[in-house]
Amino acid sequence: MKLLLLEDDDLLAESLAELLEDNGYRLDVSSNLNDAQAFMATEQYALAILDLGLPDGSGVDLLKRWRKGQVDIPILILTARDTWEDKVVGLRSGADDYLTKPFHEAELLARLHALLRRRQGASHGYLQVSGIQLDEEAQRVCCDGEQWASLTATEFRLLRYLMHHPDRVHSKAQLLDQLYALEQDAAAPNLVEVYIARLRRRLGKDLIQTRRGQGYLLVSHRSS
Repeated sequence: MKLLLLEDDDLLAESLAELLEDNGYRLDVSSNLNDAQAFMATEQYALAILDLGLPDGSGVDLLKRWRKGQVDIPILILTARDTWEDKVVGLRSGADDYLTKPFHEAELLARLHALLRRRQGASHGYLQVSGIQLDEEAQRVCCDGEQWASLTATEFRLLRYLMHHPDRVHSKAQLLDQLYALEQDAAAPNLVEVYIARLRRRLGKDLIQTRRGQGYLLVSHRSS
């Protein structure tokens, strides 16, 4: 699952990137409005984290442009502006949540999980699709009520993305884009095949289907 971070403090951006990647997210980082706008126009994100005070303009103005342009992903404002007036402006401009600096890492992660679960329509702590339960905090999976099994970081990112978008065909290129950030060296497309095979061994062969020449999809209802 890929997130967009707009933050002009290099040290904070680096720290956040490490935190989020350790917790199974992929991250593209922008330090200015123009780059963030370009990323949003060309990439697919599950959520954006937005600072307000930026070197080339206002994060609130960018937020308003995104909402007017039908950008409907959850957006979390992360800023040093801590007055109630700032919070009201941010939320009324289209933000889904507002967190002030300094912050506790556990609270940031909890808010991200809550926003993503809310978008998925889930009130519990697990993603559930087709008999699979995915524990996002512990990065483990349970299939058809069997014992929980731990996932590697890449297995977890891939399965979570597929579960957030069931019954949709995803090309290898789209899946790689979700697994690796833009600044990383390009990964070989056959890595997707490797991790799809690993997930099938854990979950069964019929859950993740191959569409020849198109890609893969996770089915939300398995045939009896």
